[in-house]
Amino acid sequence: MLFRTTTRRPRRWLVVAATLAMLGAATTVAAPSAMAATVDPNATYVFVNRHSGKAMDVWNWSTADNAPINQYARNDAAVQQWRFVDVGGGYHQIRSVHSGKVLELPNATDGVQLVQNAAASGNTRQHFRLADSDGGHVRFINRHSNKALDVWGWSTADGGMISQYQDVNGANQQWRLVALGTGGGNGGGDCGSGAFQAEAVLSGGTWTARNGGTTVYTGGDMRSAVQAAVNSLSAGRTSKQRVVVRGSGSISAGSRISLPSYTTIDVCGTINVTGSGSGDQAPIYSRGTTQIEVQHLTVTGSPLYGIFLRNVTDVVLGQIDMRLSSGLGVRIDNRGDTSQWTRNVRIDNVYVSGASSHAVETYGVDGLTVGTVTARNVGESGLLLNQTINATVTTVDAENAGTGTGYAAFRIANRAGRIGSGYPTNIRVGTVRARGGGRGIFCVSESGGLAVNRVDIANTGNNAILLENCYGVDIAAGGGTISGGGEVRLAARTEFPGNRDLTLRNFTLVNSRILENPCTTNLTISNIALNNSTISRC
Repeated sequence: MLFRTTTRRPRRWLVVAATLAMLGAATTVAAPSAMAATVDPNATYVFVNRHSGKAMDVWNWSTADNAPINQYARNDAAVQQWRFVDVGGGYHQIRSVHSGKVLELPNATDGVQLVQNAAASGNTRQHFRLADSDGGHVRFINRHSNKALDVWGWSTADGGMISQYQDVNGANQQWRLVALGTGGGNGGGDCGSGAFQAEAVLSGGTWTARNGGTTVYTGGDMRSAVQAAVNSLSAGRTSKQRVVVRGSGSISAGSRISLPSYTTIDVCGTINVTGSGSGDQAPIYSRGTTQIEVQHLTVTGSPLYGIFLRNVTDVVLGQIDMRLSSGLGVRIDNRGDTSQWTRNVRIDNVYVSGASSHAVETYGVDGLTVGTVTARNVGESGLLLNQTINATVTTVDAENAGTGTGYAAFRIANRAGRIGSGYPTNIRVGTVRARGGGRGIFCVSESGGLAVNRVDIANTGNNAILLENCYGVDIAAGGGTISGGGEVRLAARTEFPGNRDLTLRNFTLVNSRILENPCTTNLTISNIALNNSTISRC
């Protein structure tokens, strides 16, 4: 764990001088009345620092008053999401989506740690205005101190402290406001905005599907309307055409909206799935296709799958939100056919709660990029990669995933990470956060080639980490904490070769143990801080 202090930067005037020199002699600081472009109080933003490229982050997922606000690699998780609350006079409170608390500077001292606290409307230490900088960047100016939020010491490190300093318009004081759903691969803009070729619109209980000036469906059935809009797109097309859905409705669990190649769909509403079904039905379904994009999608109810994709290539899933009572969230596979891998899949942000199975599962995928998978109270894994290679995942954030089972917040299985007969590092995960549930991290059945940079695992009901018949796995080069719950276990089944080439390092182990049994070939355990914990080698 990183602990931040309010240590002053020595000889800060040198930094200021360097900043002014870099900006040029003609640089002027914006006057106090200079305001940036207006913000949308209904939007959710990520704040990215111009100097470090990292995002403002509620450190260690705290919900406590006075918890520090630092910077961390952008992952668009809830701890990096913020909303503006207008308090008048051009000032706003800035509220964390994760904690519900607002940013506060405790006093007017240079270098004081930025924290979160319960909102108090008259507290000017919680009030910030936006001042323009070039390139679309802004500075946050505090009402009480009239100073700018500042990445202290020009840090580029994860955990770098955010504080305040006089407004000198330095790059470490400049922030880009990224509205989720706009730019940077987050769903292609506000839902429904931009050009489209067809749409399905609900009005007064009636769905109407149109392509240009031609009506292709009118009636009361959401699935029929959306499918008609999709089917109205140009036959034989070789570039994407887009369908926008405007409205909410229900479809049967035994039916599906099927997307052919070169189709983008943007669902600005909720699909509620009712009844029961069998097979591979899903509200959004595509098979044997290429160039599929789902920009926004919200699903409720009891689908078999929220999204089902098989033998596909070049897929983008943007902002996906599933609040389910059963089923599996997102399934992407190749049905075990290794001669026809599913390839080049990007998932920006997925939230799944209440699924009886996994939040997100892949099988037979080559080339996967994932932003954040957030899983809450799902029956099995948060993110499960089966026979998947060349994957990059920013964040897995799971609470109560696989409670009472051997599933995990993050699991790889069935030779995931195996390329040819080897296990070069090709599955890279930024952070795995797990609270409760089954396991935190689980690698099994001849999988490997895995590097998890940071761990934040607590109170799992089964193992915190289980590495079983795995090869080429590196856990926590970037540090973290494993606390309580089950042990970190290195084990093996007799039907596969035993573990080899495993590294555990740089994390703090609290009220737990590391247990190696049977022996691992080439095991490195280094820089583990033990707090009421032990390491038991074979």
